[in-house]
Amino acid sequence: MLFLSSHLEEVVFACGCEIRWLQLWQQRGEAGLSNQQLYCADGYKKILLLDMNISSCDLPEISISHSNLTVVEGDRVMAICNGSGSPLPEVDWPVNGLHSITAQEEITHNEYVRPDMEIYQDYIEGCLNFKNPTHHNNGNYTLVAINYLGVANSTVYGHFLNKPFDVTPTAETHKPEEDTFGTLKDPTLAARKDFQREAELLTNLQHEHIVKFYGVCVDGDPLIMVFEYMKHGDLNKFLRAHGPDAMILVDGQPLQTNGELGLSQMLHIASQIAAGMIYLASQHFVHRDLATRNCLVGNGLLVKIGDFGMSRDIYSTDYYRVGGHTMLPIRWMPPESIMYRKFTTESDVWSFGVILWEIFTYGKQPWFQLANNEVIECITQGRVLERPRLCPKEVYDIMLGCWQREPQQRLNIKDIQKMLFTLMKATPVYLDILG
Repeated sequence: MLFLSSHLEEVVFACGCEIRWLQLWQQRGEAGLSNQQLYCADGYKKILLLDMNISSCDLPEISISHSNLTVVEGDRVMAICNGSGSPLPEVDWPVNGLHSITAQEEITHNEYVRPDMEIYQDYIEGCLNFKNPTHHNNGNYTLVAINYLGVANSTVYGHFLNKPFDVTPTAETHKPEEDTFGTLKDPTLAARKDFQREAELLTNLQHEHIVKFYGVCVDGDPLIMVFEYMKHGDLNKFLRAHGPDAMILVDGQPLQTNGELGLSQMLHIASQIAAGMIYLASQHFVHRDLATRNCLVGNGLLVKIGDFGMSRDIYSTDYYRVGGHTMLPIRWMPPESIMYRKFTTESDVWSFGVILWEIFTYGKQPWFQLANNEVIECITQGRVLERPRLCPKEVYDIMLGCWQREPQQRLNIKDIQKMLFTLMKATPVYLDILG
């Protein structure tokens, strides 16, 4: 500072980005420079420093799409951010100023908060993406862009949920949603062991499209599993409530509906289930009972695979006791599972094909016109479900790829997801709806 407060008029600087900071200080009148005639050499000529024009030498600038983010039900939300400058600034989300986090470090990727950015030729475009945030994520989020010319920042305040017990309680009570708890009534010793084994298994499954398992209660009967709450319940009921027959009663109760699901929504549902299946396969986990009744729907059409063995009481007609053995979901099973009790990742792929059929029939039961023994005969003889009336040919081709008799010939679940993404990007008019 002592250097800059002295007279620099006799110094001829070399024009360039390296002295842009000096030009900015003179423009602002800092360090006593506003009254001095400063020059720089541009090639063989000398020009006033104030006249220096360096196109690739800019202060950082930053903007965020929102100043306030308010989500009252813990839904997803994203803040789009743009930053520019030359040299390209470093852009960070420092934790300082965020009420709910005390660690003095940058916000890092986790299951709920993702600070992303992509760098292009001369600007940065990024976002702060919240997945189902809670009161722990309430607070100020400040985006800071820095290059050696200066600093720019912008702050967004996020309020996602009130802290527990901050809401004024009412006298009215509600019974728990059926998709929050899995219960086992009057368990035998063997059933208790199966229940415990399933709980241990669920503890290790962590994915955005797998229902989150919170814990068990084994003190007394019934045994209880506690899962995350999914607002719209199971997918089968959701499909029936958003189909052409939505005015009928479901479980004796009229359901509210926002109209029929469209093609893009159906593909979105299917792609999320496929994502969950990819994860299960990566964990060498075979579900054995994939069906829409075993998927749950949350806010924003978020779909997760769940109910690992917990839905047999609710959907008893979907299961059939074969040869005195365990109740089996034969309408969703491939021939090798029915005949030999062989369950693999490939048998889960067969079941996914049936899930696609359920989605495009708005939750109809597969082979609904046939009795269970007739269904077994049809599947083991190589018959498959017919194409739903409103199902695009491209989607039915995926179903047929799932229903190849030889397990090794069935589509891979990763390839299925890629096909679904391709269809999601396509304009619906190009899809063969009726042909």
